[in-house]
Amino acid sequence: MFLGIDCGTQGTKALLLDAASGQVLGQGSAGHELISGPNGRREQHVEQWTAAFEAATAAALAEAGVTGDQVLGIGVSGQQHGLVTLDRDGQVLRPAKLWCDTESAEENQRLLQWLGGERGSLERLGVVIAPGYTVSKLLWMKEQHPRLFERIAHILLPHDYLNYWLTGRCCSEYGDASGTGYFDVRTRRWDREILRHIDASGRLEAALPELIAPDEAVGRLRPELAHRLGLNPDAIVSGGGGDNMMGAIGTANIRPGAITMSLGTSGTLYAFAEEPRISQQPAVATFCSSSGGWLPLICTMNLTNANGAIRDLLQLDFDQFNVLVAQAPIGAEGVTLLPFLNGERVPALPQATASLHGLTADNLTRANLCRAVLEGVTFGLRYGLDLLRKNGIRSERIQLIGGGAKNPQWRQIVADMMATPVVCTTHSEAAALGGAIQAAWCHARQSDSHASLAALCERCISIDEATAVEPEADAVQAYEQAYRRYRELVIATYGQPTPPDLTTVTP
Repeated sequence: MFLGIDCGTQGTKALLLDAASGQVLGQGSAGHELISGPNGRREQHVEQWTAAFEAATAAALAEAGVTGDQVLGIGVSGQQHGLVTLDRDGQVLRPAKLWCDTESAEENQRLLQWLGGERGSLERLGVVIAPGYTVSKLLWMKEQHPRLFERIAHILLPHDYLNYWLTGRCCSEYGDASGTGYFDVRTRRWDREILRHIDASGRLEAALPELIAPDEAVGRLRPELAHRLGLNPDAIVSGGGGDNMMGAIGTANIRPGAITMSLGTSGTLYAFAEEPRISQQPAVATFCSSSGGWLPLICTMNLTNANGAIRDLLQLDFDQFNVLVAQAPIGAEGVTLLPFLNGERVPALPQATASLHGLTADNLTRANLCRAVLEGVTFGLRYGLDLLRKNGIRSERIQLIGGGAKNPQWRQIVADMMATPVVCTTHSEAAALGGAIQAAWCHARQSDSHASLAALCERCISIDEATAVEPEADAVQAYEQAYRRYRELVIATYGQPTPPDLTTVTP
């Protein structure tokens, strides 16, 4: 058995996998709380992650009706880009700044200018650093918390920190490291010069974790922690990775031809590539995968959080919200929501705020508001899909994961808006499943250097054809008009140019 852990923004999920049969034996979850503040501050206490890890693992073992001494390995997925800093004694210096934190947007802009703008960042790192990436958080910490900054001995990402908590070893793997802003995705090496630019003392360079390959183990569980968790003390901890990288493994997106779309707190869209084909579109991040290749990816910062805000405003539960969405026509009778409650990353608008457009006395209804938010967040993903298509990414079908994928109405909206068939995998918690599969791969590689990740994915991942939906021609055309209205509003409000050659799609 192998344990997959997904530590996300809203909570931690645990999944217990029998890698021999491919059967998921048990699952568990526990929630986190967000620290929100002015200027886009989004932080969390890391103690919440470890407490949720314990609770979710216990729940998964209880559901499976097994004891943890049979667990051979653990794979951790974590929210990308977050900053966890430790002192020389391994103590956390301050709450972790998260991927959705835009408080360091001004610092990011200064670092981008130092790199030579978007083109300079692409040439140097293979990605354009964006607000939310780890590197600007370091500069922010130096300027806002100088005394704590001077005590930094280790710089870790969220999943790196959980691996450290499990094993006592500080290391990082290529996929999650790709989103730091101080990593070259082509060579898979740290870019130390940008850290020297932030702090010439060399403190940050010395604090970097060791880089490991995706099939390498971090180590074994600390004995005292194994006892507390009720897990096998000989269980290995695999390299793990960012939630998108683990989601790719958990949907078998490890070969060219697949596209995965995640409908979670954020929205992500990614595809596998065998070579680092760097897109000239800054919004497309060609990260490394956690399976040995690369993962061209776009990420929007607003998805289910925006849906939840409208639900809370109107005091609706999920079922009531979905009923109202169904009552409104495509395009919400001209009501358009730019859902940038957390700023936005795709398009790059870190200081943007949400806004409603096209309201009249006739169309200001609860149904149209619900429809407008669901369409608005999905338009952001359509924009990202246009960018990936421009970069040569093709797929006959989109695989949906995340909490939003469970909503059949949203699945149909995605299919129609993207003019592409949509289907879900059997297990929507793909990041946790990917963590468990990677742990099984890492364990197998210890005795067989040729052990196949693809074979594990084939055995452990299945498509739920009952969730499959096809785009409807009339709806595709109606969404095309609504999408153009959305893009025109973004341009009129923020001056964002539409990337060239984005053409109308047809089913």
